[in-house]
Amino acid sequence: MPKMVDPEQRRRDVVDAVFRVVARGGIQQATLRNVAAEAGLAVGSVRHYFASHRELLMAAAREMVRRVDVRVAAQRERRHPGDDPYLVAQEVAGQFLPLDAARADETAVWLDFLAAARTDPALGEIAAELHDGLRDVAGRLLHRLGVDDPVAAEHLAALLDGLALGATLHPDRMSQDTIRAVLHRHLTQLPGAAYESEHPDV
Repeated sequence: MPKMVDPEQRRRDVVDAVFRVVARGGIQQATLRNVAAEAGLAVGSVRHYFASHRELLMAAAREMVRRVDVRVAAQRERRHPGDDPYLVAQEVAGQFLPLDAARADETAVWLDFLAAARTDPALGEIAAELHDGLRDVAGRLLHRLGVDDPVAAEHLAALLDGLALGATLHPDRMSQDTIRAVLHRHLTQLPGAAYESEHPDV
């Protein structure tokens, strides 16, 4: 009998191949031919699921946003009423940072997509969606810490953007421990927050 192929799984496999190709060699290497080879498929098979190179890149960019959304939602579901809001904030904010191999690859890929988004309106829309989403999450996290300040939310989002960029460009100079320490210090020194008085031993 012919092997049954799950179209959605095949699409995911191709998108995963895009991530691997871009993480290794940049977005310019994510041609249909290279992606097909990475996925172990013929170019015609890839075209069956993605009509064009641009459609393939758009699907990969959308998948990037979806993965971040899923991780943030999972962190929210794991929260309990008695959880330390500062630790929760660090865990949720960390979903946007290269704190493990998978997130490091995602961040490298996303930075390549951002560069392409500067001149591609469709990719630009997706980049703007993630930009706004990060700031929405930052505002919600700060609200839980008793800080309701749009500038503070922008500051936290800019910090996360900067840490992601620095760690991707200079992984040998910015360790995961350093990233966590910078984030921790920022959150615990927020104007209007009462972390130090409530947590004198941290």
